[in-house]
Amino acid sequence: MEMKLAENIRTFRKERGLTQEQLSEVLGVTAGAVYKWEAGLSVPDLDLIMEMADFFDTSVDVLLGYEMKDNHLEATKKRLQEYRHRKDREGLAEAEKALKKYPNSFKIVRECVAMFSGFGFESSDTEMLKRALELSERSLLLLDQSTDPDVSEQTIYGSMATTYLGLGETDKALEILKAHNAGGMFDRDIGHALAITEHADEAEPFLSKALAKITSDLTVTVTGYMNIFATRGDYVSTEAVLQWGVDVLQGLRKDGKPNFFDKVCSGFLAALAYAKLRLGKKEEARDTLIEAKKLAEFFDENPSYDETDVRFITRIEGASAHDDIGATAMDAIENVIDESQSEELASLWRSVKENNDDNE
Repeated sequence: MEMKLAENIRTFRKERGLTQEQLSEVLGVTAGAVYKWEAGLSVPDLDLIMEMADFFDTSVDVLLGYEMKDNHLEATKKRLQEYRHRKDREGLAEAEKALKKYPNSFKIVRECVAMFSGFGFESSDTEMLKRALELSERSLLLLDQSTDPDVSEQTIYGSMATTYLGLGETDKALEILKAHNAGGMFDRDIGHALAITEHADEAEPFLSKALAKITSDLTVTVTGYMNIFATRGDYVSTEAVLQWGVDVLQGLRKDGKPNFFDKVCSGFLAALAYAKLRLGKKEEARDTLIEAKKLAEFFDENPSYDETDVRFITRIEGASAHDDIGATAMDAIENVIDESQSEELASLWRSVKENNDDNE
């Protein structure tokens, strides 16, 4: 608790236009006593504090400068979050107090885990990281209280593994990650951890699976953004996100071979041409459709759904590629054009298909 008694005595005195001597006469004390109070060198007796509060027409709490905290669970959780967001290390002491009051609250325990792990990583403080692990174990026992869909046993174990890595206990981290790698959710982390050990050669299969998932997620994410921006009529953003997606996926070409993402990019390029048309860039739209046609023909001539034809990815046991964009890359373009319901785009596409010179 922080009191501002000294400051408040001085403030209230000055507001009433009193000198220290005049206030001392009111209270029946020496001017030196008032001076010491205002300088924080001493504290008046309780009866004098009550008398001053009455004289200044205020409450004892206000005179002391004491603010009652809301210590209910939700307010405590929010206060801990604010300490953490401000990177205020006073929150560490508040966290321990909260744990004493709410030792079996999942919300409080998880917020304290975040507090100790955050400050622990920032300052390389092993004791804080160990405290975070201890509280993580407790949170697992309280998990049935959680109503947060983003928190599960797997996510808690994942954060624990990260903490073990911070402590330099790589083997323990890997043990946890491998034991809870449902659906390959920790492939990236396992690959990263293995890559810095003497078992680096074991990292590649995990990293390959992680990269395959990332690129798959990327195509869906770009498509989602494309639809959002187009619905808003924001074709500048539509153009930008599609071009970015194409650039990233084309960077996965290996040894000049076709790969599955060529088919995806054929559809992206058709959508990109539509965005350019809406922006009044007809010549660029035509060039983009020519590029889409060339890429589709390149893929359809020798279609590959083999993950090893994608740069950086090695054989993934049981892997297979499936999509709903069309049987061929050319179909993917046609489907995008049909869905656009743009006669201008369809007309431009017919012109590109009929003009073989464009492909030379």
